[in-house]
Amino acid sequence: FRTDAGGLLDRYLLAKTRAMVEAVTECMDAYDLPGATAELQGFIDALNNWYIRRSRDRFWAKATAANEADKSDAHDTLYTVLVTFARTAAPFLPMVMEEAHGGLTGGDSVHLADWPDPDELPADPDLVARMDRLRDVASTALRLREDHGLRVRLPLASLTVAGADAESLADLVPLLVDEVNVKAVEMTDDLEAHTTFRLQPDGRVLGPRLGGGVQAVFAAARAGEFSRNDDGTVDVAGETLQPDEFVLALESPEGVTAAALGSGDGVVVLDTGVTPELESEGLARDVVRHVQQARRDADLVVTDRILLWLDGDKALIDAVRAHEAHVTGQVLATEVLYGAAVDATHTVEATVEGLALVLSITRS
Repeated sequence: FRTDAGGLLDRYLLAKTRAMVEAVTECMDAYDLPGATAELQGFIDALNNWYIRRSRDRFWAKATAANEADKSDAHDTLYTVLVTFARTAAPFLPMVMEEAHGGLTGGDSVHLADWPDPDELPADPDLVARMDRLRDVASTALRLREDHGLRVRLPLASLTVAGADAESLADLVPLLVDEVNVKAVEMTDDLEAHTTFRLQPDGRVLGPRLGGGVQAVFAAARAGEFSRNDDGTVDVAGETLQPDEFVLALESPEGVTAAALGSGDGVVVLDTGVTPELESEGLARDVVRHVQQARRDADLVVTDRILLWLDGDKALIDAVRAHEAHVTGQVLATEVLYGAAVDATHTVEATVEGLALVLSITRS
C-alpha cells in the first residue's frame, strides 16, 4: 500500500476512500445495509467517473524521467484504493470482490483479509468537500451543454460558478476547465448578480399540515422572505418546510443560461455563444475522436505512433491545420498528411457535423 502521493487527485481519492470506509463501517455497525450500499455506490462514481477518467493520461503516458514519479503515484494510489474498496465491498459483492481482490493481490482471499482501518489512510475533509462540490459543478455544466445541444468537444468561452464559498474552488479550476471544455472560469460568491431562487411551496402537502397558515407561507415565498438551512429545509413565515414540501425554482435574466447545483446553494452560468474560432477547434477535436476510434479498430497499442492522412471537406481540413499540434499530440501522430493516403493500413470514411471526412492511418 502507498498513501503518501502528493498529487491533488491522488490526495483527494485517498481521503475520499478513508471517508467511505468510515461511513460504511458506521452503517454496518448500525445494521444500516441500504446506507452502506449507498456509500459504496457514491464512491464508485467518484473513483470511476472522476479519478480514473481524469488520471487516464497519467496511467498511459510513456514513462520518462520527468513523469516517472507522477505515473508511479497514479498506479500506486489506484492499487491501494481498489484493494481497500474490494475489502469494504466484500460483504455486499462476495464473488465479484473475491475475483477483483485475488487479481490485485495475487490470489489472497478477500474474505480472509482484515477490515480496512481508516486510520491508515490520510484525512482531508476540506479537500474532499471542495472536490465533491467541483464534481457537482462539472455535472451541472455538462447537463447544461447537453440541454442546449452543445457537444462536449465544442469549446465554449466561459463558465461562471456563483454561490456560497464558490471562490474556495479557485485552485481546482484547471480540472474544471478541462472537464467542461471552456476557456475561462469565474468563481464568485455573488449569487444575486447572476440568478435568484424562488420558493414554491407545495400546497397539496402543506395544506393539511398548516391549515389556514399556508396562506402566510405562500405570501412570504412570493416576497422572497425565506432562508435555506444546511439540512435541506427552508424557514418561511415561522414554519420549517421539509425538502418534499417545496421546490426551489431558478430565475435567470433573459439570455442567461444557468442551472442550479445539486446542493441547491449555487448556480452554474454557461456562455453558450459560439465563435468561428471555437467552432474550428471543436471540429478538430471531433476529428481526434474519429482517429482514436480508427486506432482502436486497427488494434493498435495505445502507445503506437502513427502516420495520419486526412482528406475531405475544406472546413474540416482547415480546422485540423489550425490545431495540428493538438491533433498530433492526442492521436500520437508523427505527421499529418493531407490528401489521398499512400500505403495506409486502415482507412475510414466518416461524417463530422455533416462534413465529409476520409482518414487513413498506418503504424509509423
